[in-house]
Order: sequence, then C-alpha cells, then structure tokens
Amino acid sequence: MSVGKARNKQTRAAHLGPERRRPQVLDAALKLAVARGSHAVSMEAVAQAMGVTKPVVYACFASREELLEALLAREEQRLFAAVTAALPARPSFDKPERLLIEGFQALLKGAAAHADSWQLVFAANADPAVADRYKQAREQVAQQVGTLMAPGLRLWGIQDVPRKLPVLVEFFMSAGDGAVRTLVNGQGQWTPEELGALVGRIVHGALRKA
Repeated sequence: MSVGKARNKQTRAAHLGPERRRPQVLDAALKLAVARGSHAVSMEAVAQAMGVTKPVVYACFASREELLEALLAREEQRLFAAVTAALPARPSFDKPERLLIEGFQALLKGAAAHADSWQLVFAANADPAVADRYKQAREQVAQQVGTLMAPGLRLWGIQDVPRKLPVLVEFFMSAGDGAVRTLVNGQGQWTPEELGALVGRIVHGALRKA
C-alpha cells in the first residue's frame, strides 16, 4: 500500500472518532456477553467482533474494566427506564386486577424489547459488581412500587398496611423478577400479554387476601 493510501485509510478511520465508535463497541460487547458470558468480553474479542484492530477499541475505552463498567451502566439505564415506564404515574384502583395485569404486561413488553440487557444481568449475576448494581436499581424500583401500592391497599380494606407493605412489595417485585426471567429464557413459550395476564391475576389474588 502506498503512503498516500495508508494516510487516507488512517484519516477515514480517525474521522469516525471515539464518540461515534463507543456505542458500536458496547453493542459488540453486549452480544459477546449474552452469547458467551461476561468473562468472554475482552478488548481483542470485541475488536474481532467489530472487524477492527484493538487500538480502535482502546481509543474508546482505556481498559476492559472501563468497557464493562460503561456497558453495565448503559444496560442498567435502559432496564431502569423500561421498568419505571411500566409503573403508572397515577394508578386508578377502581379495577385492581386490570391495573396489575396491564402493569405486568407493560413490564414484560419492555423486557422483550430489551431481552439482551436482561440476559446480561442473568448471565453475570455471579459477578459481585453486577449483582450490586442490580440490587441498587431494584431497591429504587421497590420504593416507587411501595409508594404506589400503599393507597390501594388501604382502599381495598387491608389492615396493618405499614407492617405488611414491605412484605407485599417484595412479593410484587419477586413476581416481576420471575416473570421477566420466564419470558426472556422461555424460548417463545409465552407472549408478554399472556404471561402478564397470568402473573397479574396471581398477584391480585394474593394481595386481596393480605
């Protein structure tokens, strides 16, 4: 290759710049993590998956640790946004079963749209850093659920709400966790609508008996 052609090639590669490359690097890292586990994510593996050289990846992230941190932060933000979007801002408690069914259906539709993000969490749940981030995000969602749930429980005539609320919130959150895992790992056995209806009915029945 002539010097002129080499310079032109370098100029075109540099023209993309790290800012435009970073999302591509994260996308490649996510696919690797989902397919082979987070341990398979290395700078070399990401570069090979993208069809670029390692210096291109290093220009975006200084280390594997920085790359994984950025990947986890991005996917966590996506999941948190999807989960909170499934929570109604001003829930109507006139039809509680319908409210719960539609809420779980919305959650599962979001999970289906971000299945790779959930797979990353499931595949890396043995990683302390991943587990800690997920725990923190889950606690934030649980606080929102408790705030939304308490008025409904009182309206339904449930006694001793302050003492029962933490238990019922955890039950609600566990049902959501299980539903998402079932949908994402279920190989198409359930649609979000079907599974959301089932889980919503089960949770409604349990809450009304509290």
